[in-house]
Amino acid sequence: MSTTHPQAAVATHRNSRSQARKAALGSFIGAVVDWYDFLLYGIVAALVFNAEFFPKVSPAMGTLAAFATFGVGFLFRPLGGFVFGHYGDRLGRKRMLVLTVMMMGLSTAAIGLLPAFSTIGWVAPVLLVTLRAIQGFAVGGEWGGAALMAVESAPEKKKAFYSSGVQVGYGVGLVLSTGLVALISRSMDNAAFLSWGWRLPFLFSVVLVLIALWIRSSMEESQEFVEKVGQHGERRVRLPIVEALLRHPKAFLLIIALRLAELFTMYIVTAFALSYSTANLHMPREFFLTIGFVVGALSCVTIPCFAWLADRFGRRRIYMIGALVGVFSAVPFFVALEARSTVWIVVFAVMLANIAHDMVVSVQQPMFTELFGTEYRYSGAGVGYQVASVVGGGFTPFIAVALVSFAGGSWHPVAAYLAIGCLISVLVAARMKTGRNID
Repeated sequence: MSTTHPQAAVATHRNSRSQARKAALGSFIGAVVDWYDFLLYGIVAALVFNAEFFPKVSPAMGTLAAFATFGVGFLFRPLGGFVFGHYGDRLGRKRMLVLTVMMMGLSTAAIGLLPAFSTIGWVAPVLLVTLRAIQGFAVGGEWGGAALMAVESAPEKKKAFYSSGVQVGYGVGLVLSTGLVALISRSMDNAAFLSWGWRLPFLFSVVLVLIALWIRSSMEESQEFVEKVGQHGERRVRLPIVEALLRHPKAFLLIIALRLAELFTMYIVTAFALSYSTANLHMPREFFLTIGFVVGALSCVTIPCFAWLADRFGRRRIYMIGALVGVFSAVPFFVALEARSTVWIVVFAVMLANIAHDMVVSVQQPMFTELFGTEYRYSGAGVGYQVASVVGGGFTPFIAVALVSFAGGSWHPVAAYLAIGCLISVLVAARMKTGRNID
């Protein structure tokens, strides 16, 4: 007995560590696929979609229309969070994660095959919006499941670090999407890129989906879910989202406010600035594509480092520092942009995307998911996260373009919009009650 129990304990510990690593890897690779697909749309929308799918309107209105379709994906994210969260809380996390990655990859590849307006008329933008809605629906179910698999399987004192792969997947997706678009853009003339070259990155999504499905098929179900709900949801809640709303109504508002700093910083740097710099400042599109590539690559290092620091020194502290960096970097970023100072543009883009954004997102997985009970966590955290995406992210490029238009081309309202969003996140984090999921 004295030798069997220690050996069994060691075996259990090793199995737990192995399961935690598999869950972290599976969450990471799925996030890569989903964010590659989702971000690719925003990048190409800023460069191509106004001419390919909305040629019958003015260039300014075409850009607004292209970014409006970008926002449609965000509108469908809460629905995806609700549907996948409901079944994820009842049937398990793993099944839903396989479905989300398949749905996202196939809809992205279909965009790459979609005829332009010149071929099928107004049917083209209608189909584009439909496929974007499917993308949003799929990614709406991805974050909650991926975050839960990683958080619920991670060692107690390393939850931020183990679950940071969900957000590192965002950085890798950004690197792949911007890098591939930049590579293709540089390898052909502008006419060829606008005609058919932009389609190649969308078709590449099929390769990523196959890799993700292979990795996710070897994942085990979350042990915490199995213990508290059952492998097949034997102890499931009938309506998980209703239970989450009744028990933790304030948690949804907290998630929305806490995501403003993340969403404003990233989408203004990677989507709006690309459009603004090319259309208003006549800067080469390759410059901001390169910036997107750089900040995405850096995030693969900065996010896990900030997550490690958060596990050690406190999640709230890391979060608030990051959001404050966003507040104080907003105006300098646009001053540098207006001056066309490439060095300072890069510096403040990194400050916003790799310091402010990455510090904030490094703690979100445990911070948000632990606001809810296991039985309704996928629904609660997933829907809250995706509703915040609509409120704070989906129409951020659209709103920013509109603000510039209303201000006669001035960047000042956009800078204020960015700074105020980050400030709200700081104030909300400062007033949150302390607890295991915050500090």
